[in-house]
Amino acid sequence: VQLQASGGGLVQPGGSLRLSCVASTSSPTMNIMEWYRQAPGKQRDVVATITWGGSKYLSDFAKGRFTISRDNAKNAVYLQMNSLKPEDTAVYYCHANAEIAGAWKDYWGQGTQVTVSS
Repeated sequence: VQLQASGGGLVQPGGSLRLSCVASTSSPTMNIMEWYRQAPGKQRDVVATITWGGSKYLSDFAKGRFTISRDNAKNAVYLQMNSLKPEDTAVYYCHANAEIAGAWKDYWGQGTQVTVSS
């Protein structure tokens, strides 16, 4: 199973982007799906998480600006980012996990670059 992330790009401050991450297969069903980001020289931080049932978690810096959603049928997760700031510049990674034969397996997307600059 591979996760394919897309939707990054260059946007001006105050602009919006929508990131998408889709699994290459619909099975196994992903449990949590989430977005991380990593700026140059910094650690990778969680941005937002959504469970299969739809429960959501947003990091403080994302609250009020970012929205996470998912399509369980497609094993896909989305991140709508509004009111973007230069400090949101980072590589954004999707992550998911699934239970297979009683063990949890992690999957990572390849990352998509988001640059917020005028």
